[in-house]
Amino acid sequence: MPRPGAVYFLGRVVLRPLFWVLYRPRIVGRANLPERGPVLLASNHLAALDTVIIPTSASRPVQFLIKSSYFTGPGILGRFKRWFFTSIGGVPVHRSTGRDARAALDAGSSILRAGNVFAVFPEGTRSRDGKLHAGHGGAAWMARDTGAAVVPVGLIGTGTAKPLSHLLPGRRRLEVRFGEPLDLADLEGVPDGKARREITERMMAAIARLSGQERSGTVNATSRD
Repeated sequence: MPRPGAVYFLGRVVLRPLFWVLYRPRIVGRANLPERGPVLLASNHLAALDTVIIPTSASRPVQFLIKSSYFTGPGILGRFKRWFFTSIGGVPVHRSTGRDARAALDAGSSILRAGNVFAVFPEGTRSRDGKLHAGHGGAAWMARDTGAAVVPVGLIGTGTAKPLSHLLPGRRRLEVRFGEPLDLADLEGVPDGKARREITERMMAAIARLSGQERSGTVNATSRD
């Protein structure tokens, strides 16, 4: 099971103040993240920035899925990326179904069963039209498999944020909103398939409330990353 290394903790020390200067993010509801035990963070996805802004905003170390191409690039840059993303506890995910996708879910479940925090983007890819697209079932499967607390996250402005843009008049600050853990107690004893669909719906509804996004009702097919 990949675990955050020294690079991760050093990065938090460096990136937190740096991101405060560059983006001055407004963080709402950080206390909603349980202080201990397994937590699955389920967030909307607007930009590559999201994979950094969530760990630097959370009160606990956070691990997450990263597309597998970041672990397989050639040359010195490829080796550096592979070392860096492995060091921060990134879990490679392939854009395919079957054993590769299941392996990523199993890795995420292992992180959760160890009592750690794991972040996912249920949409699968970032939204280029600004809408919140339908969630895939993998996040619900991990929640069901591990019993982890599910904390929805709403990101606002990461898709358009530029360094120091918050200093411009009229520009809205980037926001990270942690919602309250979802209450899933009523799904005990419900068949797995039905329970996963309901967890996914509750997850996406909570993300929509936090982010203020319009829900498209369809799977996101507009992004390649």
